[in-house]
Amino acid sequence: MNDLFTVRPAAPDDPRVPALLAAYHLSTEAEKGQPVDTVDGLPAVYRDEVLDPRAAFAAGATVLLAEGPEDAAAGLVVLTGGGEIKRLWVEPGARGRGVARALTTEALRRAEAAGARSVRLSVWLWRESAIALYRRLGFQTVRPWDDRPGLLCLERPFDRVLRLSPDDIRSRADDGLAALLCDAVDGGASIGFLAPLDPAEAAAWWRTAAGDAERGVREVWAAYGPGEEVLGAVTLVRDGKANGRHRGEIARLVVHRAARGRGLGARLLATAEAHAAAEGLTLLVLDTETDSPAERLYRAAGWTAAGTIPDFAAAPDGTLRPTTLYYKRLA
Repeated sequence: MNDLFTVRPAAPDDPRVPALLAAYHLSTEAEKGQPVDTVDGLPAVYRDEVLDPRAAFAAGATVLLAEGPEDAAAGLVVLTGGGEIKRLWVEPGARGRGVARALTTEALRRAEAAGARSVRLSVWLWRESAIALYRRLGFQTVRPWDDRPGLLCLERPFDRVLRLSPDDIRSRADDGLAALLCDAVDGGASIGFLAPLDPAEAAAWWRTAAGDAERGVREVWAAYGPGEEVLGAVTLVRDGKANGRHRGEIARLVVHRAARGRGLGARLLATAEAHAAAEGLTLLVLDTETDSPAERLYRAAGWTAAGTIPDFAAAPDGTLRPTTLYYKRLA
């Protein structure tokens, strides 16, 4: 999101909220082919919402505002107490800067933090750019709960990130975890293997990781989808040297190509970092292929590049590629 904008909760009676809701509803009625000039001309349910947002969004709803310079309102979204996203609106002058994505992402974050298993929304079929955004964020078409013509109903189930025991790793080594590594290598990720990766070799690596976990030198987290499919994983390797017990290494951070764009890589990384800090580690290190998409993730998460080594490792196709070393100090 553009640094000029921040997303924060707003009281329903914040004077900026009715203006944004009015803009949303007036625009929507025009798109339906039923334009009205003022709020007074809106259908009663929408008019009442604009005139008294607090009453309309009772029962635990959260109104999120995107604010620009001098607290100017750039956009709005409502997360109801029942886990539904409604009224996503971005002011025309603020469009194209990631405001809609930031508002939706924050609504998803708050719903998940509150313990929701999923979030739903409905969107008019002609709002193609909004639908594309929701698809990128992991929303899926579901059976409609609103039968108005032209309305698409979507739901976003939340993925779970869990720490795996050695037995958990072994139990998923031959299916989900092996398939995850194979997908990563087939997709060009330089994670220690050449393509095509034999699933048996991938499973054997995970069984070795399970042994490492039993010895206390490696910890593993996996991201699971709503159907318990393995969507991603990360490992934290502890340094066994007496003079290195304060540090750890992030290794094998992978997200299945079908699940990318949902923030899973960042969640897995943050989970491993938080655990490392709780365990008293003060320094983390990693290496990743130079100019790979992973570099953007690490930089965004506050990691610092320490240097680049040419021809460090072969990419899955056998081409020698440079790697960049990163580190992060933990508070």
